[in-house]
Amino acid sequence: MRIRIVGTGRAVPAERVATRALEERLGLGEGALEAVTGIAERYVCKAESQIDLACAAATLALGDAGLEPGAVDLIVGGCGVPYQPLPATAPLVMQRLGLTDGSAAAFDVNSTCLGFLTAFETAGRMIEAGQCETALVFSSEVASRALPWQDAPEIAALFGDGAAAAVLRRAEPGEGKVAASLMRTYPSGWEACGIGSGGTRFDFRKQREAFAAHSLFHMDGRELFRLTSRHFNGFVATLLERAGWQREDVDLVVPHQASPFALAHMARQTGFSPEKLVDISARFGNQIAASIPFALDVARREGRVTPGMKLLLLGTSAGVSFGGMALEV
Repeated sequence: MRIRIVGTGRAVPAERVATRALEERLGLGEGALEAVTGIAERYVCKAESQIDLACAAATLALGDAGLEPGAVDLIVGGCGVPYQPLPATAPLVMQRLGLTDGSAAAFDVNSTCLGFLTAFETAGRMIEAGQCETALVFSSEVASRALPWQDAPEIAALFGDGAAAAVLRRAEPGEGKVAASLMRTYPSGWEACGIGSGGTRFDFRKQREAFAAHSLFHMDGRELFRLTSRHFNGFVATLLERAGWQREDVDLVVPHQASPFALAHMARQTGFSPEKLVDISARFGNQIAASIPFALDVARREGRVTPGMKLLLLGTSAGVSFGGMALEV
């Protein structure tokens, strides 16, 4: 796709929560949670809403692109967990940004932690098809809700809240492109990670106990590790082949921030040096779908992304799916 990113932005809540404070609150020994998660701190919503975070990130992305909100004619939300089941989250973001009725299309896509990549590709294809000119893609997550603090604090402590957004436009020759994108799904791991309640699976009126029992996040780390260890390296090889790249061609890897230990394992498994990875997980935790664009914005603002570079955006998601995008900037 001849699509380029012309602006990015990110946002976190005001409240920063150290893992040491969580250990004290839960009556755990000092360093107990940090030792098993690798997460030192994360940001947690108190006064802010998911929409607040999304709009803050979107406003910064538009400013980075030098555009007003009215220039946008497509908004795609790629959140792992929406603001509510119906309507979609994107129309409310469109309204809060001040866009007028009928001035843009706004809808959501959901591929859990890979939501941003799916939203990016969807918007890019629509730009290529001439259906729009300027797209705003965002992922905003309040990941601190519905966590299993009582039964699995080592899982709950992995997550943090945040949002990130990107503005996409058509690229002229020499301005970069999406060299390849790929997703592969392994539904044998469908039960390994998720939240069962909130959709149609459990009827709140007729199945209240089941609804309550499945209202918290759960994760089978061993099953996810097994699937990733078996298939992820081959997935990355296929993505690089589609892009026409060798591993040494990649200048920077922007991965989903599952955890510091998960990123270290990914580096060993795929053969990329740790210096090529953007790793912010210890400071921000796992921000679900916002992780990849958030890390990308950090890298751009720190000067780690410059014209002509080859970026590899990589992630895994509940489902279980692997996703990636080879991006020339």
